[in-house]
Amino acid sequence: MDGYKTLREEAWEANQALASSNLVTGTFGNVSALDRKQGLFAIKPSGVPYKDMRPEDITVMDLEGNRVFGKLNPSSDAPTHMILYQHFQEIGGITHTHSSYATSWAQALKPIPILGTTHADYLPRDVPCTPVLSDEQIQGDYEIETGRQIVKTFTDLSPAEIPMVLVGAHGPFTWGAAALDSVDNSRILEMIARMALQTLQIRPDQAPLKKTLIDKHFLRKHGTNAYYGQGKSQS
Repeated sequence: MDGYKTLREEAWEANQALASSNLVTGTFGNVSALDRKQGLFAIKPSGVPYKDMRPEDITVMDLEGNRVFGKLNPSSDAPTHMILYQHFQEIGGITHTHSSYATSWAQALKPIPILGTTHADYLPRDVPCTPVLSDEQIQGDYEIETGRQIVKTFTDLSPAEIPMVLVGAHGPFTWGAAALDSVDNSRILEMIARMALQTLQIRPDQAPLKKTLIDKHFLRKHGTNAYYGQGKSQS
């Protein structure tokens, strides 16, 4: 079916982009792509090396968690992707990694503070970190509870403005309008995480960036009167 083929190819291409980004090791990480009209998403199969993966290996799921196409088991994180697609209506792709710097912040249970204008070019506040799941959540539907914990963390936040999160003690998830956008946001997150750590190593008492600079850098790329780039936000 052409609809599945196109969706599977989008997910495969994004997973190959992730594999070449130096953000994943072995079979860690995954990318999914959503077709919201069909109510389907395609995701990396569980435990399959990126170099061996072909478009026909990609698994297609519906938004109730049922496998509708593909012989291979989906990523174990598929239920987390499902929950995010159910609640974040503006997104069309999700990436999960265990990239070194972002995961280090997640393991420390610390949001990534906004310390400079590079961070502010991409999002107007700290990268949030979820609380660690309770024992009950861990022993229940773990991956679903992970998604719910992310959604809860975004109760008063905009997933469009902040396309990334750290799951406490676990690692980062990023999202975007399409699968490749979510991979780009994983690259950005890793850069922000590294720069914040290095800044605090140089100056542990560094204060957050002042709001006027945050607003200037974020809004000139993403605001109503944005003027950065050639007619659209670019990095």
